[in-house]
Amino acid sequence: MDGKGRAGGGFSVEQPLWRAVSAFRLLTLLYAIGAYPHLSAHYTDRLGGWIYLGVLGVWTCATVRPFSAKQRCGWGWLYTDLAMSVAGILLTRVFDAHVWVAAGDPTLPTIRAAGAVLGFAVMGGWLPAAVAGLAVGLADIVEAGGVTASDLHNIVVLMLAGVAIGYVIEVARASELTLARALEIQAATRERERLARDIHDGVLQVLAMVQRRGTEAGGEAAELGRMAGEQERALRALIAEGLAPNPSYVAPVLPRRTRSDADRDPDADPDAGAEQDLRSLIAPLAGARVTVSAPGTPVLLPGHAVRELGAAVGAALDNVRRHAGEQARAWILVEEEPDEVVVSIRDDGPGFDAAARLGEAEREGRLGVSQSIRGRLRDLGGSADLFSTLGQGTEIELRVPRGDGAAHATTTERSKEASAG
Repeated sequence: MDGKGRAGGGFSVEQPLWRAVSAFRLLTLLYAIGAYPHLSAHYTDRLGGWIYLGVLGVWTCATVRPFSAKQRCGWGWLYTDLAMSVAGILLTRVFDAHVWVAAGDPTLPTIRAAGAVLGFAVMGGWLPAAVAGLAVGLADIVEAGGVTASDLHNIVVLMLAGVAIGYVIEVARASELTLARALEIQAATRERERLARDIHDGVLQVLAMVQRRGTEAGGEAAELGRMAGEQERALRALIAEGLAPNPSYVAPVLPRRTRSDADRDPDADPDAGAEQDLRSLIAPLAGARVTVSAPGTPVLLPGHAVRELGAAVGAALDNVRRHAGEQARAWILVEEEPDEVVVSIRDDGPGFDAAARLGEAEREGRLGVSQSIRGRLRDLGGSADLFSTLGQGTEIELRVPRGDGAAHATTTERSKEASAG
C-alpha cells in the first residue's frame, strides 16, 4: 500500500473516513457555536466563552485540508486538536457558573471533542483512539468536579466509538495490504507463465528437435542429441519449479520485458487492438496431413487475440506431431458464434487418459497444454478444453470471446502488468 493509503493504486476505504472526520469536525463546530447562545446566560464570563469558540472555529476551518487525508495529517495536528478540545472542556469550569457546572451544563466544545478522538482512531487504530478518549474523559471528570452518571455514560460511548472505528480501520489496512500482495503475486505468476510459454514455443522445441535428429543421424550428432535432451529435461524441471506456488514470494522481480517481439507484447504493438482476420494465421497451417476448414468470410478478432490464438493452435499441432506421430492426421475447424469464436483441433492419434497425462506433464515441466494453450486462452478471457479417449484420438476446443470480451481481457492484462511494475 502506498503513502496515500491505496492498495495497488486503487480505491482505499481509509480515504472516505478522513473526509468523514473533516466533515464531522465542521458540523460539530457549528453545533457548539449554535448551542452556546442558549447556555451563555449561565456563564459568569460570556466573553471568554465566545473567544474560545472563535479560536476553535478558526482552528477547525484552517485545518480542514490537513484533516481530509492521511498524507497531510500528521500526529502534530492530532495532538493540537486534542489539546484544543481538552482546553475547552477545562475552560468551561472557569467560565460557567459553578451551580450550572454541577447541574450538568454541556462543555464549551460539546461533541466537537469527539472529532479529536475519531482523528486518532483513523490515524493510528484502536489504541491511540482509546488514549485520546481517556484524555477527553479525564478532562470531563475534572470539569464536573467528580464522576457523574452522565459523564460516565458519555465517556464510555466516546471510547467505544473510537475503539470500534480504530479496529475497523486496522482491519481495512490489513486487508488492503493482503490484496496488494495478492495482486503482485498474480501479476508475477502471469509473467512467469508467459515466459514459460515463450521458452516452450522456442527453446524447448529446438532442443527436442536437436535430440530427435541427432539420434536419427548417429555418430557425433547422437552425442549432441543426448546433450540437448539433457538440457531440455533440466530446463523443463526448472520451469516446473518456477511455476509452483511460492508462499514466501513478496513482489515480482522479473524484468518488465520478457518477450522479444511485438507479437507477444500488445503494449509494444500499436495495432494490437485493431481487428484482424483469424483465417490469415490458421490457413497457412494446412498441409498434406493437416486439413483446415474455416468460414468463407473474415473471422475478425483483436490483433493480439488473433496472434495468441494462432500460437495456441500451433502448439496443439506440435503436440499432435510429437505424441500422435509424424503420420497422424489433424483437422482444424474454425467456427463463428454470436459471442465467441471456436477453433477445434482434432487428430486421429491413439488418444490418452487426459487427466493423468496432463498432471504428469505439468509436474515434469512439459507445458504445451497448460501454458502454451490453456494459459494463452485464459489470458484472452477464453477457455481451452481437451477431450481424449484411448484409441479414438484427441480434440482440443479453443473458445475466445468476441468484441468487448476479448478487449476487456487485454485491458485487464495490461492493468495487472502495470500494477506489478
